[in-house]
Amino acid sequence: MKKIALPSAKLLALVAMIIILGVGCKKTDEAITVTDIDGNIYKTVVIGTQTWMAKNLRTTKLNDGTVISLVAENPDWINLLTPGYCWYDNNASANGKTYGALYNFAAITTSKLCPTGWHVPSQAEWEQLRDNTGGENMAGGNLKEKGTTHWNSPNTGATDAYGFTALPGGERYQDSDDYAYLGINNNFWSTTIGPETNPLGVRMYYDSEIFHMSEFHKGRGLSVRCVKN
Repeated sequence: MKKIALPSAKLLALVAMIIILGVGCKKTDEAITVTDIDGNIYKTVVIGTQTWMAKNLRTTKLNDGTVISLVAENPDWINLLTPGYCWYDNNASANGKTYGALYNFAAITTSKLCPTGWHVPSQAEWEQLRDNTGGENMAGGNLKEKGTTHWNSPNTGATDAYGFTALPGGERYQDSDDYAYLGINNNFWSTTIGPETNPLGVRMYYDSEIFHMSEFHKGRGLSVRCVKN
């Protein structure tokens, strides 16, 4: 009877290593999303040493389960001193899933807006992202979603080179019933208070590659991107 050659110890070890690596890759794939308390799922992207959400936040609750006030009426928004959010033009079906929610700064100061293990970035963390993606004069272009599906033309310099996919979610004013700049710019909160005693935020433009930081009134409604702890 012909003997059947058994696999060598080296071959068995190689097969075992391939299986282990395959399992490891699967776990990595599963780790590229994060889910908020509402069950919304967000892709994430690693840029330098930071891990960012690749989509705007749209949770309606803090991560401890506390409901955030949905404020549609202008007088209520103007006088709001507690955490609140809204959808651009009060239209969740048209704007919520794509652009996320607009939050006031009181929601940011809870430190519970992002999913557990994540947080709203500080000025320094935004600046680190800026410096890792081309600097002040180019980072806006490198971080914006390409094309004009959501951004107004010409969407100058947009490459989305890092997968951040910044979208032009606009903003809500603190002292009028106006929403503005959908398709024209985006505005992201930071947790840092600027020299004029207002919180700093990040803005990118449809007609520029600039990554701009400036102060915003605490009552504005702006978008949020979370960064991993």
